Amino acid sequence: MTHRPRKRFGQHFLRDPRVIHDIVSAISPEPGDALVEIGPGRGAITMPLLERTGRMDVVELDRDLVPALQARCANLGRLEIHQADALRFDFGALSPGPGRLRVVGNLPYNISTPLLFHLAEFADLIHDMHFLLQREVVERITAEPGGKTWGRLSVMLRYRFRARRLFQVGHGAFRPPPKVDSAFLRLEPQKTPPVAVEDESRFAQLVNRAFSQRRKTIRNSLGGLLDEAGIRAAGVDPGLRPEVLDLQAFADLANASLHRDTEAFPSRS
Repeated sequence: MTHRPRKRFGQHFLRDPRVIHDIVSAISPEPGDALVEIGPGRGAITMPLLERTGRMDVVELDRDLVPALQARCANLGRLEIHQADALRFDFGALSPGPGRLRVVGNLPYNISTPLLFHLAEFADLIHDMHFLLQREVVERITAEPGGKTWGRLSVMLRYRFRARRLFQVGHGAFRPPPKVDSAFLRLEPQKTPPVAVEDESRFAQLVNRAFSQRRKTIRNSLGGLLDEAGIRAAGVDPGLRPEVLDLQAFADLANASLHRDTEAFPSRS
C-alpha cells in the first residue's frame, strides 16, 4: 500500500524527475563521500545518490517508510537507515573526520530552522550541506543587512557558513504540493569565521536578544547586556534596529558586552 504523506511530519514527497536530476547534479556525489540524507521519504533523492556513492546514511523519523525504502535501495548500495529524530540526532557519529560529512535533504518546513541551528553545531565536521527548503527560509539565510529578511537565522548561519541559493523549485514538484515554493541551497563551512568573536555563546545570546523584538532599537533590546554607552563604544548607533546591523557590528557588540562583564566584576586575584 502506498504511504500517504503525513502532515504531522511535514511530509511533501519530491516527485519531479527534472528537479531530482538537478539536485543530484548540484550535490555531485562521488564514491567514498560521507553522505547523510535527512528525511529520505520514499527515496527520490536517496536512490540516485546511493547509486553514485555506493554507501550512505539516512535519518528518517517515520518508521513506516523504512521497509519500502530498504526494498527500493537493496540493489543500489549499502544504505544505513537511522530511525531517529534529526533534531536530536548526533551527526558527529557519522563523520569520519573534520570537514568530511556531506549532508543533504528535502527538509520538512515545520522543523527546518531549528534543524539548521542543530546542524550548525557540527560545522567543524561538515564539508557541505545541500537542502531543499521553503523559499522564504532560503531568502532569510542568503539575505543582506537592511531588509526585513535579515534576522537571527541570517546572522548565525552566515557566521559559520557561506550560503548560496542554487535554484527555485515550484510547489508542483511535490506530492502533496505545499502552499509555497521551495529553493535549493548550498551551505559550506568557513574555515575561518568572517568576523572575530571572543565568545560564541555570548554572540548567540546577543543576536537572539537583538532580534527577539526586532522593531525595537538595540538601545532597548540589549538592556542587561550593554547600555547605551557600551553600544556606542562598540562603534554602533544605539538608535538603530537590528536588521540594519551587519555581521561585524554584532561581533563588536558581543565582544563589548564581554568587556563590560569584566569591568563590572573585576578579577580578585
